[in-house]
Amino acid sequence: MHHEQGCCAPQRSGQESVPARPLRLSALRPGPVDEREVPAGAFAMGDALDEGYPGDGERPVHEVQVSSFRIDAAPVTVDRFARFVEATGYVTLAERLGGSAVFYAFVAAGEAILGRSSAAPWWSEVAGASWRHPAGPRSGDARGDHPVTHVAFSDAVSYCLWAGRRLPTEAEWEYAARGGLSGARYAWGDELTPAGEHRCNIWQGRFPLRDEGDDGFVGTSPVGSFAANGYGLHDVAGNVWEWCQDWFAADYYARSSSRDPIGPATGEFRVMRGGSHLCHESYCNRYRVSARSASAPESTSGNLGFRTVAV
Repeated sequence: MHHEQGCCAPQRSGQESVPARPLRLSALRPGPVDEREVPAGAFAMGDALDEGYPGDGERPVHEVQVSSFRIDAAPVTVDRFARFVEATGYVTLAERLGGSAVFYAFVAAGEAILGRSSAAPWWSEVAGASWRHPAGPRSGDARGDHPVTHVAFSDAVSYCLWAGRRLPTEAEWEYAARGGLSGARYAWGDELTPAGEHRCNIWQGRFPLRDEGDDGFVGTSPVGSFAANGYGLHDVAGNVWEWCQDWFAADYYARSSSRDPIGPATGEFRVMRGGSHLCHESYCNRYRVSARSASAPESTSGNLGFRTVAV
């Protein structure tokens, strides 16, 4: 594990060799996508305010030119992922392995605990936890309008193959998340709660003891619950972490291409962006728009999802 990743999404590695069931063909197609057109342009990528963790590699700030692209207005929902599973018979990595990581406060009495994270003891590996049952089988079904969670990188890529889409590059993700703002701390400006208004689903209170839910939510929230940014994107801060297609390297910004960068050629971790409902300034100040983190591609947890880009 590099730097503090366990706090954000617990690591699982070396188990991607579990074979997936082949996708089957089906007449059930993805249907219309709620997406936004992001115009081509240049932006200053990285942490202009020098507020990031050194190990995350948010600096140096560097100019990047990005071609136009179309990106989901919000993270992929449970309902949309369920359509993919119905169409293809796909079984996620968490389902094949028999469990996934759940924040301890959401684990119902009687759930079988397979293990706990030594780096972040608030994570429990719960038997049967998956996108269908985000807190475990005793805790009820996933809510359809919430972002899908417990998806490994390969699960997200498989969804994209079915939907005729792809994961965003890290540069595309940050460019879109900035919504046209230059050097801002957040996707909406520099103040976390402008005029006292909560603009994202993150943790309020003392982590990890109690989330006060001042933003209206404890746990994930329905996608689009908060105002969109300047490009019409929702949930680019908080709610769930989102996979990007890039491999992670802390020193990548010093050698990145200046036009449509795609990240290092190889790596051990994939980039995650956006933070989640478990983020708090005391330990994981990564809902800032420049913030980056990473996780092993095999990792799955109750705060990790994705959004897609048109091919």
